[in-house]
Amino acid sequence: MSQTTLHASTDRAQGSRNSRRLRNAGSIPAVVYGEGVSPLPVAVDAKSFRTAVSGEQGLNTLIELDADGKSYIVMAREIQRHPVRGTVAHIDFQIVDPNRPVAATVPLHVIGDAVEVRHADWEIDQQLFSLDIMSRPDQIPTHIDVDISHLTPGMAIRVGDVTLPEGVTPAGDLSISVVNTHAGRAAKTADAKP
Repeated sequence: MSQTTLHASTDRAQGSRNSRRLRNAGSIPAVVYGEGVSPLPVAVDAKSFRTAVSGEQGLNTLIELDADGKSYIVMAREIQRHPVRGTVAHIDFQIVDPNRPVAATVPLHVIGDAVEVRHADWEIDQQLFSLDIMSRPDQIPTHIDVDISHLTPGMAIRVGDVTLPEGVTPAGDLSISVVNTHAGRAAKTADAKP
């Protein structure tokens, strides 16, 4: 997993007026928190942050945050956006240990062709588009593929059925449906005829 460096300033003043000034100057107010560290208010350059999380890992990117000489290994955990413009208004950076599992959310990609479902005029319905997982930061996948080619009418794929890469475990309920099958309009019409 790639790691990127981001420079942060620790001399930012608190308060909404000062945060507005920071944003107008092209910076984003943020806070660094983690085990054994009291919350540290910082500011990062907006353009540098966008570049840092624009890779294929997205928000799961491991960031080395250089805060005025002190270095922290962090992940961007919560991002608050402006309600109208959609620009980043605030970031929570969580300090992580690269050797211990962390929680992450990874997109799910449905692959394959459920031929039997299609031939029976049934439909595939994707219920879950991302999966909460636990994994070491260097083992977080960019996405997880869910193969639907073996599905037949009436079948479903649940979280517990998804094949995960080594070192990755699901963090939620294993019985939640990822993909369901249901009768399509043509199949329902055929069943309704006497």
